[in-house]
Amino acid sequence: MAAQRFGGKYSPDGTPPAGAGSGPHPPIPRAAPGTEKPVGGWRATFLFLSAFIFLFPAFGEEPGAMLLSLLAGGGLILSAWLTREGMRARAAFNARRVARRPAMPRILFGAIATGAALFIGGLIGHGISLYPILFGLAGAGLHIGTFGFDPWTDKGMEGVDRFQTDRVARALAGAEKTLAQMKDAILRARDRQLEARVDRFIAQTRGLMQRVEEDPGDLTAARRYLTVYLEGARDATVKFADLWAIRPDPQARADYEQLLTDLETTFASRSERLLGNDRDNLDIEISVLRDRLKFETPSGSNPS
Repeated sequence: MAAQRFGGKYSPDGTPPAGAGSGPHPPIPRAAPGTEKPVGGWRATFLFLSAFIFLFPAFGEEPGAMLLSLLAGGGLILSAWLTREGMRARAAFNARRVARRPAMPRILFGAIATGAALFIGGLIGHGISLYPILFGLAGAGLHIGTFGFDPWTDKGMEGVDRFQTDRVARALAGAEKTLAQMKDAILRARDRQLEARVDRFIAQTRGLMQRVEEDPGDLTAARRYLTVYLEGARDATVKFADLWAIRPDPQARADYEQLLTDLETTFASRSERLLGNDRDNLDIEISVLRDRLKFETPSGSNPS
């Protein structure tokens, strides 16, 4: 008989055991935009550590050389920070089908900072000569060869109205803020299973947001849908967390979890309709969703 992983209501991840039901399986949470881990981030860490080659000896040198060493070390630290941020921006760019190039080429500026730092370091040992220039050019070239370039062109933006995409970006930024408030609210419940449940809800919502980002469709409807969808879920989470902090109530918990399930299975699964032009059906869904989000505390759960 093949081994089977134990699961159930009281398991750490709260997943049901195999064969205990055929309900929906929420997706694995994906990272929020801007938090993607860049590939090869250890190289930026090594670049940061290399700054101490100049910083440690600086305090044993004469004032002029000490100043140059501090500038060289500071330049490498600045380069490491710019490079890491540029790699994160590039990872976020690569993770999306539709994306604009970063507003500031951080990796390129990191290469310039590396070249400047090594140029200053060359001045310490060789003074004003050809060597500091060669050191600077070599450092900038090695940086580019190691970390590459920033994205230089937009991706998937051909024929797309930039004003429309800006409105989408602002709407999704507001949705991300609401999701963060929802996450902060559930932390007050101090229950890891509930936190994991909310994480799965957030993951599915971000999937919907990604579809809106890739194909805005009717932005007015999308923004309205996300507002009702997320703000209602956030308000329900805040209300439940406040109740749970005063007096844990299993019925209130069950109602809250059922609310999240209903939102996932009934509304989020219909996001394709959101991106179409079926405005009448969308308005019906929004009105039903608004009624469902009127989360009320069970009458018997108020503390006496």
